[in-house]
Amino acid sequence: MNILQIVWDWDPVLLEIGNMPIMWYGLMWAVAILVAERICRYTFKHEGLPGRTLESAFMWIVLGTFIGARVGHCLFYEPEVYLAEPWRIITDIREGGMASHGATIGILLGIYFFTKRNHLPFIWGIDRIAIVAPISGAIIRIGNLFNSEIVGDVTNAPWGFRFLRCAEDRNLPDALVPGRHPSQLYEALCYLLTFGIILFLYYRKDLGRRRPGFLFGVAMIGIFLSRFIIEFVKIPQVGFEDGMAIDMGQILSIPFIILGAYMIIRAMRRPAVVDINAVVDHANKMYAAEDKKRNKRDGKRGK
Repeated sequence: MNILQIVWDWDPVLLEIGNMPIMWYGLMWAVAILVAERICRYTFKHEGLPGRTLESAFMWIVLGTFIGARVGHCLFYEPEVYLAEPWRIITDIREGGMASHGATIGILLGIYFFTKRNHLPFIWGIDRIAIVAPISGAIIRIGNLFNSEIVGDVTNAPWGFRFLRCAEDRNLPDALVPGRHPSQLYEALCYLLTFGIILFLYYRKDLGRRRPGFLFGVAMIGIFLSRFIIEFVKIPQVGFEDGMAIDMGQILSIPFIILGAYMIIRAMRRPAVVDINAVVDHANKMYAAEDKKRNKRDGKRGK
């Protein structure tokens, strides 16, 4: 045991209101959504889009994120439980279980419905969500750290964490709890690096306009390739992963890595297809038409 290792005994409960505990993990989800909203608002303003575009987008994206993350966990990691009793997908939600791969699928579906409803290019939408996805993922991984979950294998490295509250070691005497890889921090740092790269490519290289799809490709590779690699030092999350050459998280990451590589190659080989000015003009005209219809309808009611 390395004496330089960090003893991690963080209480996952932030506070209690009556009999209802408020978890640090839930707070990190809220912070992730708030940070994403602030960055998206700045990005949309930077491109000249009306604020109502963001409101519409965020409704679809947040809904897709939560539904996708929850359903993804239930189907990818515990299908035998939730296919037999599907109502538990909702009733057991306070017991935890959110999957980033499912969240990604839900976000893509949310963007699809948003862009379809607003007659905007889908590729424009996924490039903009790519800006905030890594920073949101990093914040949520800090929530996993507060929960002492998705911990890594035993290590004697000086940066290892002795998780006194993790499920694997909580019954051991404190002095015997081994150091483990803080895999949550590994992922959070990789996601922050991806976020920095995408910001540079968007603001300094203007690739959101010049190479549609490139930012999304970078996000997919930055998030899921790092996830694939870090999984090698994680303990299995569910029993059926024992003995597998690669675990479920790695299997699910492979399609997203391939998709990311394809989007980067596609963006480099094709000329720009997204006219930002056209997107802004269309959004302004659409909302102006909606306001005109609403005012006309309200005028009739007033009579």
